[in-house]
Order: sequence, then C-alpha cells, then structure tokens
Amino acid sequence: MSHFLDRLKFFDKVKETFSNKHGIVTVEDRQWEDAYRHRWQHDKVVRSTHGVNCTGGCSWKIFVKNGLVSFEMQQTDYPRTRDDLPDHEPRGCQRGASFSWYLYSPHRIKHPLIRGRLLDLYRTERMTGKDPVEAWGAIQADEKKRKAYTAIRGLGGFVRTSWDEVNEIMAAANVYTIKKWGPDRIFGFSPIPAMSMISYAAGSRYLSLIGAACGSFYDWYCDLPAASPQTWGEQTDVPEAADWYNSTYIIITGANLPMTRTPDAHFASEVRYKGAKIVAMAPDYAEFCKFSDLWMPIRQGTDAAAFLAMGHVALKEFHIDNQDPYFQEYSRKYTDLPMQVMLRKHGDAYVSDRFLRASDFDGALGETNNPDWKTIVFDRKSCAFVAPNGSIGFRWGEEGKWNLLEKAGDHETVAELTCIDDRDEVVSVGFPHFNHDEDNLLFRNVPVRKVKLSSGEDALVATVFDLQIAQYGIDRGLGGANVAKDYNDASVAYTPAWA
Repeated sequence: MSHFLDRLKFFDKVKETFSNKHGIVTVEDRQWEDAYRHRWQHDKVVRSTHGVNCTGGCSWKIFVKNGLVSFEMQQTDYPRTRDDLPDHEPRGCQRGASFSWYLYSPHRIKHPLIRGRLLDLYRTERMTGKDPVEAWGAIQADEKKRKAYTAIRGLGGFVRTSWDEVNEIMAAANVYTIKKWGPDRIFGFSPIPAMSMISYAAGSRYLSLIGAACGSFYDWYCDLPAASPQTWGEQTDVPEAADWYNSTYIIITGANLPMTRTPDAHFASEVRYKGAKIVAMAPDYAEFCKFSDLWMPIRQGTDAAAFLAMGHVALKEFHIDNQDPYFQEYSRKYTDLPMQVMLRKHGDAYVSDRFLRASDFDGALGETNNPDWKTIVFDRKSCAFVAPNGSIGFRWGEEGKWNLLEKAGDHETVAELTCIDDRDEVVSVGFPHFNHDEDNLLFRNVPVRKVKLSSGEDALVATVFDLQIAQYGIDRGLGGANVAKDYNDASVAYTPAWA
C-alpha cells in the first residue's frame, strides 16, 4: 500500500509541475502512441509483389521489421513508356496495400486440411496392414465407405493433418486411378503462373510425367472467356492496359475495371480527355459504368446475343455493303476467313465439316511435307486452290514458309474471301442455334465450289467467310429462309431487333 501511495504522490508532483509550467492538466499514459512510432522504425525495405489470383504484378515496397512485414507502399520507379502515354504508376490497389493483414491473418490456411471422415477411413485401413494404394482401393471399392465422405462435400468438416500423410493419400489415389482406369483419367492444373512460376511448373511437370491431362485454371474455375481464344487463337493474351489510351471507342463488358483492374483503370478514364467514347455493358450500374458515355443495361446471360447483333452489323456494313480495303486485306492475311471448309451431307441439306487440306488433292498440291496439316484457300490470281504460307504444317520440316505473308511458297497470292460471284452452286447449310438441338438447326443458303478429292469423290467447299455471313443471317440475295430484311427484322436470329 505504501508503494502505491508513493506512486500517487509522484504523479501529483508531476501534474503540479507540468500544470504550472506548460498548462498541461493531464497525466494520461500515452505509451500506446509508440506502436505507431515504431511502425516507421523498419529494419529494411525490399521489393515484392502479391502472389494472389491477379495478373497486375504491381511492384511494392515491403517494409520489414524483425523479419515481419509491417506495411507496404507502392513503388514509384516504373519507366516511362512514351511521351504521349500516361504514366503507369502508381500501380497498386487496396487489396495490395492491406495484403500483410492477410499474410498474418488467423484465417489463413497454414497447414494441410482433409475431410475428417476420409482421414478416419484411411487411417483405419492402414492400421490393418494395407499399403497406401491398397488402403485407398479398399475405401473406393466399398460404396458405403466412399459415400460416407463424398456425400458431405461442401459441408466443411476439415481437420488438420501432416504433409507426409496428405501427400501419401494423394499419391495413393493417383496410383490407384492409373492402375484401374489409366493415367488419362487424372485431370489437374497447377496454380496459375500469375501466382508462382515455380509451383506452376512443378505441378505441370508432375501431371505430364504420369501421363495425366494437364488443364488450366480456366477449366477448374469454369470462367474461360471463350470468345478471345476462339477468335484470336490465344488464351486471352490481350494488349496491355496502356493501349486503351490509343483507342477512340471502347466497349467494356465482363470486367469491372476499378475493382478487378484497379492499377490500370486510370487509362480508361484518361483516354476520355482525348475524346474517346466508352460504352459500358452491365446488368447493374457497376463501378466502371461511371466512365461511360452510354450504359447498356443488358439482361444477365444475354451478352452473347448482344455481341451477335454487333457482329451482324459489322459484317454487313464493313464486309458486304462497303468492302473496306483495309478490312479485306486484314481478313485475307491474318484470319481463317478465306480457308476452305468441307461440307457434309445432313439429310436434305449440309453441315460444315473439317478444313480442306493439301492431302485431299492428287499430289498434295506439291506439299509433300506435312500435307495433312496444311489448310487451303482459293487463289484469285491463279484461279486455283493453293496451300498458303503459315498453317501449322509449315512449322516443322521446311524453312521460310511459317509466316503470314500473302504467298503460297514463293508465289504472291490473293486469297478469295467469297465465291458468291463465281460459285458453282448454292446449298442450304445448317448451323447450331441457341435453343436448337442437332436435329433442329438453323438453315441458311451458302455459295459453294465443287472440288475433286484424291479419292475420286466430288466435294462441296465454302470459305469460313461465306459460312460466317450466312450464320449471321445477312441477306446476300441467295434466297432461302432465315435471312434478315433489315436490322429491324426481329424474326431472324442475330439481328439487332432479335437481340
């Protein structure tokens, strides 16, 4: 008690002294402020980024104290790209600025977890003397045991185990599947390269070595934006965001820029100072809609219909009604639009089949190297079918022809996009449609050429361009049903009115 009274007297003395001299009337303990002062007393600063499902790859200063991340701050040393482009920096987002909270969060999974029921079953089988593969096989062979853990998927029930044990279970499951069903029944993917090239390479290597099917994270998440790879032949390898600043008209859909592309969203807002127009397609008034000159509140799940209508207009106005030389040349050189597609009989009509190949001709058109892998166009200069440079058959076994020059070998060519003015016949071709099955196709007329195959058979072929125009329902005077009179024809699929 005397010690306590002595402390009280001391504080009274301090209070009296400071009150008289400085006008301070409190002796409140403010040691808690030291936590904030110490925050800035870091030991070192290192450069890093954040290994999450983000392709931003932003550069961050990581402030470290006693081996722990105390806080992070954006780097400001990005190089300037061009004088007429805005700076990239500062790159970063709110998630990056608070990543250290996640790093040390009690919710972060730091140990392997497995469903409790499965672990109990596996340990029980192992205790009987079975090896790992036999133990796993015993669980799979017993429908009651297997259902005990598969029936509760999605309900939690995970328990902690060791890496040795969980690796043993995974290996046993893989070996069991390979022995019983074959290696191609194992399908997996590694963490995406945006997270770690090391883990990505390790997982891909493992799957390849055991003969498994190696997929991508798109296959797992089921969110592959299919239009990009199907159109351009790559996996969403698009230009960097700075290129938005070079555009004059931007349609934003499927990406909420301020949220999912936070470091790059400024390019979309800055290009508006140059007069660029922005259209936002979203069922809700999302964050990126504030950038837009026009908000298209399309219904959920109908964006494909909207883009089909846009394709209908673009093809009609820039490839049919007005054949712009720039688009014509681009289509011939850089797309598959002039490639010849074989047609297959389907009832009283036809459906598209595979590409016509060099190997379908007598002498393979002189293409003795990989003729099965060389697609064909009709050359307007020579009025003959030729194998243009650049198809995959030119990749191996010969030099100087794996390119996109408008040539067939050393000869200049002009690939034919449409045979409508020099056609041999007009036939009805069936196309898949939204609500139609294989027996209820959408039939439209297509101009075709006849070609004699090396087998002696006569075949009908059409260019990808002619098939595409027909599929979009554009009227070219070929007759038949399902062609649009104009954009306001709502009875024909893929017109603006239909969409």
